Amino acid sequence: MDEHQFVQLLESLLALTAADTERVKAATATLKQNYFTSPHALSLLLQLLINHENPQLRQLAAVEARNLVPKHWPSIPAQQKPNIRNHLLQATINEQTPLVRHSAARVISAIAKIDLDEGEWADLPNFLQRAATSNTPAQREVGVYILFTLLESVGDGFMDKLSDLFALFDRTIQDPESADVRLNTMLALGKIAMLLDTEQDPESLEAFQNAFPNMVAVLKQAIDAGDEDRTTQAFEVFQTILGCEPVLMAKHFKDLVQFMIQIAAQTELADDARTQALSFLMQCVKYRKLKMQGLKVGEQLTIVSLEIITELEELAASDDDETNPARTALGLLDLMAGCLPPSQVVVPLLHALGPFVNSPDPSRRRAGILALGMCVEGAPDFIGTQLGEILPLVLRLLDDSDVRVRHAALHSVARLADDLAEDLGQEHAKLIPALLKNLDTAMKGARSGDKEKDLDIIKSSCNALDSVIGGLEKGDAANYVAELYPRLNALFQHPDFKVKAGAAGAIGSIAAAAEDAFLPYFEETMKSLAPYVTIKDGEEDLDLRGTVCDSMGSIAQAVGPISFQPYVQPLMQASGEALHLGHPRLKETSYILWSTLAKVYEAEFTPFLSDVVKGLFESLQQEESDLEVELGEEAKDLLGTEITIAGKKIKVSAAEDGSGMATLSKVAGTSEDADDDDDLLDEDDSDMEDWEELTATTAVALEKEIAVEVIGDVLTHVKGAYLPYLEKTVEILLGLVKHSYEGVRKATIGTLWRAYACLWDLCEDQMEKWKPGLPLQVQPKPELVKLNSAIMTATLEVWSDENDRSAVTDINRSIAATLKHCGPAMLAESDFVQRVTEIITSIITKIHPCQLEFGEQDEEMDDFEETSEYDWLVIDTALDVIIGLAAALGPMFGELWKIFEKPVMKYASSQEPIERSTAVGVIGECTSSMGEAVTPYTSSLLKLLLHRLSDEDQETSSNAAFAVGLLVEKTTNDQEILKSYNTILGKLEPLLHKVDARLLDNSAGCVSRMIMKHKDRVPLDEVLPVLAELLPLREDFEENEPIYKMIVQLYQSGDATIRDLTHDYIPIFAKVLGPPQEQLTDEIRSQLVELVKYLYKQQPEFIQGNQILMAAVNS
Repeated sequence: MDEHQFVQLLESLLALTAADTERVKAATATLKQNYFTSPHALSLLLQLLINHENPQLRQLAAVEARNLVPKHWPSIPAQQKPNIRNHLLQATINEQTPLVRHSAARVISAIAKIDLDEGEWADLPNFLQRAATSNTPAQREVGVYILFTLLESVGDGFMDKLSDLFALFDRTIQDPESADVRLNTMLALGKIAMLLDTEQDPESLEAFQNAFPNMVAVLKQAIDAGDEDRTTQAFEVFQTILGCEPVLMAKHFKDLVQFMIQIAAQTELADDARTQALSFLMQCVKYRKLKMQGLKVGEQLTIVSLEIITELEELAASDDDETNPARTALGLLDLMAGCLPPSQVVVPLLHALGPFVNSPDPSRRRAGILALGMCVEGAPDFIGTQLGEILPLVLRLLDDSDVRVRHAALHSVARLADDLAEDLGQEHAKLIPALLKNLDTAMKGARSGDKEKDLDIIKSSCNALDSVIGGLEKGDAANYVAELYPRLNALFQHPDFKVKAGAAGAIGSIAAAAEDAFLPYFEETMKSLAPYVTIKDGEEDLDLRGTVCDSMGSIAQAVGPISFQPYVQPLMQASGEALHLGHPRLKETSYILWSTLAKVYEAEFTPFLSDVVKGLFESLQQEESDLEVELGEEAKDLLGTEITIAGKKIKVSAAEDGSGMATLSKVAGTSEDADDDDDLLDEDDSDMEDWEELTATTAVALEKEIAVEVIGDVLTHVKGAYLPYLEKTVEILLGLVKHSYEGVRKATIGTLWRAYACLWDLCEDQMEKWKPGLPLQVQPKPELVKLNSAIMTATLEVWSDENDRSAVTDINRSIAATLKHCGPAMLAESDFVQRVTEIITSIITKIHPCQLEFGEQDEEMDDFEETSEYDWLVIDTALDVIIGLAAALGPMFGELWKIFEKPVMKYASSQEPIERSTAVGVIGECTSSMGEAVTPYTSSLLKLLLHRLSDEDQETSSNAAFAVGLLVEKTTNDQEILKSYNTILGKLEPLLHKVDARLLDNSAGCVSRMIMKHKDRVPLDEVLPVLAELLPLREDFEENEPIYKMIVQLYQSGDATIRDLTHDYIPIFAKVLGPPQEQLTDEIRSQLVELVKYLYKQQPEFIQGNQILMAAVNS
């Protein structure tokens, strides 16, 4: 080996710049092919590291030596090794350049990893002990750092020496002279946390807990010193420990949270430290949710966050990549609203909102309205109940004198409308004029005033209009078309592409809401939008093109297939081209457009099906290998920051193409991984395995999620035309069921069940209608049996272990819907019922993996009465699966109710109204399905339901009336029921005078069932006149079945009371026999028509003159 040329090659690499790509590649290739294949190269690199005068060359030698140690160190002659080890240790101890010192320490660790396993280098631990306790600070720093790197590489080999290490680290973490010694000790303790088995080694657990306050002190010292690098590394250690066994920090968790809150709140500290403290608190909320809930710090965090948000300077899009305390505080509020109960976040926020929005300081007014907007996604149901108090504040801030406050208010209106569309839509008469006023003012101002701020208002006004209009009823939306359209159409001519996009989005929403009322504006709109369907000269062009395609899809749904027909072919051609323009958002837009057009044209979409399926399949079969990750709203706070993943420090930065992506890259110059930055050659296999964890949420994965959902939409609407592609679709989708990204997993399982339901519908004409119960009374076709087996097997495997709440929630929805639609055939294989029952039981008892904290639970965390709305959603949908099981199994479900009864009854007695109402509704639905099999449970159910009939929550009492009526109807335990008949009637009587339509409907249905079961125990002369005043039903048409069945039966039995009330009931019959058709089932409609014919014969004067009733008579 030519040693001189070897050194020259290394020096040439140092001289080359990053722009000299080809020369770097050539030099690297030469080194790899001609030198690094020999053990002598390792010896030379170690000599350079030990002796060379150039620190940059020593650094490069250390990096490459570390990579070659696993391959070549065993081949170094044994007699040379002691000398190399000693010189390497001394050189590292005496190294003056920190980066080289740390890189050399990692070389030592790499060698030690091999030697210690072979029983060699036995004196290394003693050497490091001496170095770590040396009188020289630099030697102590190196000694502790080498110990840290050894814990990283051969941690398990130190498990029998933990007591000695803790004794040493107890001294070094309090080093009086060196911040580096203290920090390196903290890094080492972080590694021990990852290795420690707290159950098997309680002594080490205690030692770690005792060291914890000193670790906090190291962080505090770094913050107080304004040392950004050390602060970041110390925060990362706490982030690491947060991912380890909870017991490690349990003793100090409360104090640590309070410390982080104090850091976040201190405006005199550096923004970076405060932001990292807030980020740590976000991780606590996410991964120690129950602990945080138990500490009841939600209110404190909410108030502190509100104060921090007042520091926000600008809200403009240009600042979106800026990470600061105010933006991170908004992210924290967003996360808390979804993870903690409303009482800990939203309630204190609403209490604090008044002083903020009424403050003379515009920064406080803006902070208040922004905070409200951030919380709505996490607790929409609760905030929806408070709109009466919230809306006046919002309207006032939309008219604020400060443009920044108005801008924030517009943002928050859009967020409110996204999650409370119908609620805000009902307030359109107040909201839309306020939004238009902002739009008009900004449009005028953009011509003369502060153009940038006015453009922000224009864009935000369009976005708010887009969201609000989506919640309007058709008639209300139609009234605004003439007013909104000219303004938005004019904005298409604006030079700013984001303004054009905002206007296009709002136009699409108007069209979708107004439907055929938009037709007069259809042609002009398409002419205005058409030029942007094919633009492709830059990122702005492609972004706008995507928004326009979305808008055109909405317009197609509004105007219908005939009117839109001329535009389908060119639009499909443009969407196909968009797949090849390298713009992920535009590809997704094309997929969604296909979904929309499939809904509009159904079977007529068939000519496009081949190309559509080809495009979607190509998307699903893409490789996912890059490290480009799309950030969600919460993760945007990470932009510009450094994070540690798989032991590597990663820089998160915005992608250069402005696509909303983030690029992850390893960070140079950090003490943990400093030497990796200059590594010019390939990583070793273990490093690559670590990085594989980062590929889960790539841009491709997000695209696949959309593509899978679109396949579900397409096959559902084109139906039989999709059959030629079904087998291949199922094959591809089954391969995605265990995808690393939860969005793909849940979309895949949902689409698989939609495929099953679609095939079921196509086969249904060749089968009898399914009947509840097992074994199956109606055999499905063989292709359905095969498909069900494959999908259910895949679903159960994911469903039981899935740790993502939203994925489990969506699986629950898919299973519940398919059970109700397709019946028991889903459950026909031997263990399917048992496995579904086990999964659902784990969810409703809150022990499913998606409901558990990371690691073990503290005993006091086992049960909380309150839950967040997101947490409740997974339980709510699981309860819907129980309803589906009851529908599919019929009387057989009586046995399963033994398993579900206790947890369902517990929810029915909850302190939370939503839990009570839902559980009582489940009882009613299950009672209906299991029929007489409910009899053994009559006493316990009746006791609960009687109590709930008087519930303060109207939804709960309404569901209780529904359930009581069904229990009366289905049970054969008449003795138990009759004992409570008067009590039931007494509790129903005040409900019949409420104004809530659904409560009245269910109460009327209950009384009707009671009359049918035991007419003699109901005072008909009192009940029937009241019933006549309530009819016809206004909301819950399902209850028309018992009501009119009861009325028909009374007439058939010749009941005098009903006969005397015929004059009152005749107008009711006319209304329910008229539109809408869905008021009555075919069976009940037929019975009622026969009754009208009978009455016409008896008392024609009551019927004559009524067009609807005479049509029934003559039918």
